[in-house]
Amino acid sequence: MVRDPVISFTDRGLYCSAGDFYIDPWRRVDRALITHGHSDHARPGHQRYLCTPGAAPTMRHRLGEIDVQTIHYGRTLTLGDASVSFHPAGHVPGSAQIRVEVAGEVWVVSGDYKTTPDGLAEAFEPVSCHAFITESTFGLPVFQWRPQEEVAAELNAWWRDSLAAGKRPVLGAYSLGKAQRLLSLLDPDIGPILTHGAVEAMTAILRDEQGYDLPATIPVTPDTNPKDHPDALLLAPPSAVGSAWSRRFGSASTGFASGWMQLRGVRRRRAMDRGFVISDHADWDGLNTAIDETGAEKIFVTHGYTEIFTRWLNDRGLQARIVETEFTGDDGEGE
Repeated sequence: MVRDPVISFTDRGLYCSAGDFYIDPWRRVDRALITHGHSDHARPGHQRYLCTPGAAPTMRHRLGEIDVQTIHYGRTLTLGDASVSFHPAGHVPGSAQIRVEVAGEVWVVSGDYKTTPDGLAEAFEPVSCHAFITESTFGLPVFQWRPQEEVAAELNAWWRDSLAAGKRPVLGAYSLGKAQRLLSLLDPDIGPILTHGAVEAMTAILRDEQGYDLPATIPVTPDTNPKDHPDALLLAPPSAVGSAWSRRFGSASTGFASGWMQLRGVRRRRAMDRGFVISDHADWDGLNTAIDETGAEKIFVTHGYTEIFTRWLNDRGLQARIVETEFTGDDGEGE
C-alpha cells in the first residue's frame, strides 16, 4: 500500500490529508495553518486559522474578525493522524516554520525565513526533517547580506546628510516587518520618526499590544504641520514615497530598503535616491545553511529563483524539485 505524502501540493495550497488541514492556502479552506501574516501567506476567507500568538494580532488587523487559534513555538498539537508544531522562522515577528509529522515521517514548511538574527523577530530555529519546503526569493550567489549594524550606520548617516542638504528623508518599507525592523535600527536622537498610517497601525500592534522594543513614532494626520518636525524622517510604504502624502513635506531625499537593492538595475527602476540592502529573507548562504541544517533528503523549492536554485541543490547531490505556488514574497521584496 502506497501512503500519501505528508504534504501534497494542490490547487488550494499545501495539504496534509492525515490531519485534513492546509498550510498557507491561497484558496478558501476549512482549516488553515498560517506561517506569518503577509498577504500572500495569510489570506481571507478560511473557516479556521492556526498561527503563533505573535502573528495573530496583525492577522486580525488585516483580515478582520477571523476564527483564530494560537499555538506557542515548540508545542505539539495533534490534528487527526498528524502532529504539528510551530518553530521560529526569523522572517518577521511571530513568523514560523511548521513541522508536520505523520507515522514517523517529518516534513517542514518554512514559509519565508531569515537565518541571521535581527534583534526583533524571533531567531530562526533549524528543524530536522525528511523533507523541507523552502523559498528561494534570493536564491542567487549575488545576494549576500552585510552585517545589520553596517546598514544601520548607513541609514542614520543618510538621515543626517539629508537634513544637512535641506531635504526631508523619506524611507520606503513594507508596513509589516520591514518597517518595524528599520525602526529598531534608526537613531531617534537625530529627530522624530513620522509614520504613514499603514506603518503606524502595524507598529502600534507590535510595540504597544505585543511589547516588541520599538521607538516612539508620530503618525502623520491631515493636521500634521511639517514645520513642527523639521528634523523628522518619514517612514512609509513604498507606494507612498513620492506621492502627494510625502510631497507635502517638501523637497525629499528618497530611500528604499530591500534585498533587491543589491541589483543596480532594480535600484534604477525604483528611481530612489538611495537604496539600502536589507532583507527579511535569507540570502544565498542563509538558504544553503538552513537546508543543510535540516538534514532533509528531499527539498521542495517554491517562489523566487526556483530553477537556478533547484539545479544548484541537485548538483550538490540533494533531491530537489520545484513546486508551483502562489507565494510571491509579498512583503515589499517582490520584484
